[in-house]
Amino acid sequence: MIKKLDLGPAHKEVFAAATPLGLIGLAIGCAALTPIAFGKGLDVAGLKTAAMYCLLFGAGGQLIAGLMELTNKNLYGGTLFTAFSFNWVMNWWALDALSGGTTPSSAIVLSVDVAFLVIFAVMTYGFGFYSKLLFLFLLDIDLMFVCRILKEVTHAAALNLPIAILTVLLALIALYIAFAMLINPTANRAIFKMPAAPMFRATPKATFDFSLRRAVFEALYDWWRDRAFETLEVDKLREKVGAKLEGRRLEPDLHYLAELGAVAIEGPSEGKPIRSVRLTAAGIDFYEQTILQKYAG
Repeated sequence: MIKKLDLGPAHKEVFAAATPLGLIGLAIGCAALTPIAFGKGLDVAGLKTAAMYCLLFGAGGQLIAGLMELTNKNLYGGTLFTAFSFNWVMNWWALDALSGGTTPSSAIVLSVDVAFLVIFAVMTYGFGFYSKLLFLFLLDIDLMFVCRILKEVTHAAALNLPIAILTVLLALIALYIAFAMLINPTANRAIFKMPAAPMFRATPKATFDFSLRRAVFEALYDWWRDRAFETLEVDKLREKVGAKLEGRRLEPDLHYLAELGAVAIEGPSEGKPIRSVRLTAAGIDFYEQTILQKYAG
């Protein structure tokens, strides 16, 4: 009987990726604020309407997305969405209060905006290690808080236009990222192109290089499909793995795989080298599970 291999406690996400939901909620919230940012919809009906969109989409959508991402062990996305969702609750309250004639305290708003700027500046740096587009997304938020702080300090009405433009830009970037995450996997091509390179390069972690053993498996698996359990000469195997050796000896990995039961080797005795090698049934099953993902469906 073929045994399905347990390769360790791999992390499995509980929910589907929630980032598109959070980004769409953010975009709808920004869309509701855009007329107000440009000086439109400042009557009671406009303020109350925008307030509800901020509550349902800005706060609700991002809170749900944030909690789902935290459950999926996505620390960065979960932290950003969850924390930002409460700011959208404040946007809802502020708009609703303005519609009733109450103006939020400028001193408290200024203090909180400074704290938000510090938080988002640090998170912008962190997101730079993931993607240039995510870095730009957070940078837009940083600039928005800079403008908000300057407006509170200087009372300059000229800053209303930059805030409005940054609000629209934030919605567009959020929608673009959401569409890329939703449509690209569905279409199986990059309709919405996402820059692959990060803004910053993290110090690489020390990891095990599986490339040589994978090349050995691939070569022996191809050999098995043509010759069944006929052995392959080590010199020919060495030619097949080629550049993956990078000056390393092949024999230690073959002995390890033999000890594991994945390959059968012939020839080693009393110091004599390995003459030939082949995959075992366990080795074939291991390769098909780990590389070909035969149980993935």
